[in-house]
Amino acid sequence: MWNDFKAFAFKGNVIDLAVGTVIGGAFGKIVAALVDNIIMPLVGKILPKGGYESWEVSGIKMGLFMAAVVNFLIIAFVLFMVVSAIKKATDKPAAPAAPPEPPAQEKLLAEIRDLLKK
Repeated sequence: MWNDFKAFAFKGNVIDLAVGTVIGGAFGKIVAALVDNIIMPLVGKILPKGGYESWEVSGIKMGLFMAAVVNFLIIAFVLFMVVSAIKKATDKPAAPAAPPEPPAQEKLLAEIRDLLKK
């Protein structure tokens, strides 16, 4: 049972997933800092009533929700760009298609031409 667990836990995919999760968490914090400290304060200055944290509609904190949506959109866009770049880098160009075989008449004419040349 221990050997099965070691084979599972130290398989490449599990380690890659763990590293991706840690990096994703750190990236999420960077994006949250960007949104909370740069983007949303600018939005708060543009829109009335100042800080976005205080925006409420019937007791619902819309400002905080809006910041979470902006966080999500930035993370989703960056992940899209990364996945697109990886896909482009790993896609192999398609081999050129072989030209179609000539019809039987053309083959026969080519054979006759070759025989006449001899």
